[in-house]
Amino acid sequence: MEISGKTGLLGLIGSPVGHSGSPAMYNYSFELLDMDYKYLAFDIKLDKVENAISAIKTFNMKGANVTMPCKSDVCDYMDELSPAARIIGACNTIVNDNGKLIGHITDGQGYVRNLKEKGVEVEGKKLTIMGAGGAATAIQVQCALDGAREIAIFNKKDNFFERAQKTVEDIKKEVPTCIIKLYDLNDTEKLYDEIANSDILTNATLVGMKPYENDTNILDTNVFRKDLVVTDVVYNPIKTKMILDAKDKGCKVIGGKGMLLYQGVEAFKLFTGKDMPVKEVRAKYFAE
Repeated sequence: MEISGKTGLLGLIGSPVGHSGSPAMYNYSFELLDMDYKYLAFDIKLDKVENAISAIKTFNMKGANVTMPCKSDVCDYMDELSPAARIIGACNTIVNDNGKLIGHITDGQGYVRNLKEKGVEVEGKKLTIMGAGGAATAIQVQCALDGAREIAIFNKKDNFFERAQKTVEDIKKEVPTCIIKLYDLNDTEKLYDEIANSDILTNATLVGMKPYENDTNILDTNVFRKDLVVTDVVYNPIKTKMILDAKDKGCKVIGGKGMLLYQGVEAFKLFTGKDMPVKEVRAKYFAE
C-alpha cells in the first residue's frame, strides 16, 4: 500500500532492533488486511527513552512495541499500566489512546494463548516454571492472573533470584488465591518432586538455546509422564532437547515459536482493534 496523509504509524523501540522480525510481520498483516498503517523500527537507547515517548505523542503514533533495554524505563512515562505490566514493572506494548499512553505486556498473554491454541488451559492448573528473567516473570504473572491454581518457580541463586522473590510477593498480593513458591533450580530433588504433581512444566531459561542446544535442565527423563504438558520458551532450535526428551516419553509438547507469534497477535489487537491474520503470518514467519 502507498503511504497517504492519513497513514497510521507504529513502531518498535529498543536497542538493537535491526534484527527484529516485527516490522515484516506487522506490515505484512497490514497489507493482507488492507489497513493504512506502517510499522518501523527505531534504535533507542536508555538515555533517549523520554524523547522517544514524547515523539509517540508528538507524531500521534498509534503506539509502539518495546524491547530491551527499554521495557522497564518506559513505564515511568505511561499514563496507565495494565495489571500485568504494573506487577512486573515492565511493558512491551504502548497504546496511544488519543494522547493517553497505556502500557501493556503481552509476553505472558502470548504464552497463555499459545497453550490455549494447542488445547491447554492454565486455569485451575499447577505449573512448574524454570527461570526468573523477563519472559519467565511475564508468564508467571499472567498465569496467576488467568487463574492458575499453583505455580512453583525454580531459578538458580543468581541476580534474578532476588527479583523472583519480589515477583512471588507481588503475585501473592495481587492474586491471593494462587499458591506460589520459589525454589533453587540446583535443588534437583525438589524440582522433580514439584514436576511430579504439576500439570504443566515450562522452561523459561536460556538452557537449550543455540549454541547450547544439547543442554537441558531435566537430566532424568523419567520425570516426564504422558499427562504432563511440557513447554519451552526457547524457539531456536524449534525443538529443544527438553522438548524432544519429553516427546519421546509421550508428553504433549509445545515449543516457543507460538508464544513469539501470539505476543505479537495480542499487541496487534491492542493497536488496531482487529485480529491479525494468524494463519498467513504463521505460515510465512513462524512455520514449525
